[in-house]
Amino acid sequence: MLIIIGYAIVIGSVFGGYALAGGHLGAMYQPLELLMIGGGAFGAFVVGNPMKTLKATMKALPGVLKSSKYTKALYMELMALLYEVLEKIRRDGVLAIESDIDAPHESAVFGKYPKILADHHLVEFIVDYLRLMAGGKLNAHEIESLMDREIDTHHHEGEIPAHALQRTADSLPAFGIVAAVMGVVHTMGSVGLPPSELGVLIAHALVGTFLGILLAYGFVAPLASVLEQRLNETTKALECVKATLLASLNGCAPVVAVEFGRKVLYSTDRPGFAELESHVKSSARGAQPVNQ
Repeated sequence: MLIIIGYAIVIGSVFGGYALAGGHLGAMYQPLELLMIGGGAFGAFVVGNPMKTLKATMKALPGVLKSSKYTKALYMELMALLYEVLEKIRRDGVLAIESDIDAPHESAVFGKYPKILADHHLVEFIVDYLRLMAGGKLNAHEIESLMDREIDTHHHEGEIPAHALQRTADSLPAFGIVAAVMGVVHTMGSVGLPPSELGVLIAHALVGTFLGILLAYGFVAPLASVLEQRLNETTKALECVKATLLASLNGCAPVVAVEFGRKVLYSTDRPGFAELESHVKSSARGAQPVNQ
């Protein structure tokens, strides 16, 4: 929703200011210029990226229109889940969670936290490392090293769509210049026309440069920025899981382990200590997680 509002502000400010200055909006309507700029940039995007990057970018773009799912409520649910799993291990032994990690979507513990279950990658990350913990053959340093490698791989993979879009945004001003040059060529080939008509052709040519810059910095580059910010939020959730599980491996009680996880969250999404402690304990007793 914020993206639509932002685009409306960009369009209203640029074209509204132009109209208020006495400009004629009709002169800006140049569909052929848009075809040259947009088509050229899209063609370069296709040429410059493998199929998996194209698919990843197309898959990621619809998500930017939705609000971020990584809110305080989701983090509260995540830490309540981790607390309940770790408390179950402390109380009944590590083998008690075997059925939960083998089939999390059928688990009574995981089933209490639908927001977490809806995130396939996050669930997979949790159960994989719980399984390694249950195996008992790796120490905390080895598991931490493996976690770091997986998080780095996840982050680099997630950067691919954002970088591809940013490169496309960087190319748009150049394609705007190409469209403008084509317009100038057309104008130079029409030098026999009256000055009033030549002026129109020159104006049309200049619109190409304008559109290339506007599309780059007003529309495409912000999308790349949003994708990068969403990726950072995803990575932060994995870091929260990492801090919590490593604290447990190092001998911390579940209520202390989730405090380690709480500390790595962004301040805008981080619950207070007393708030989190009350929430995770009530969730573990069977209460539904509270929506924030």
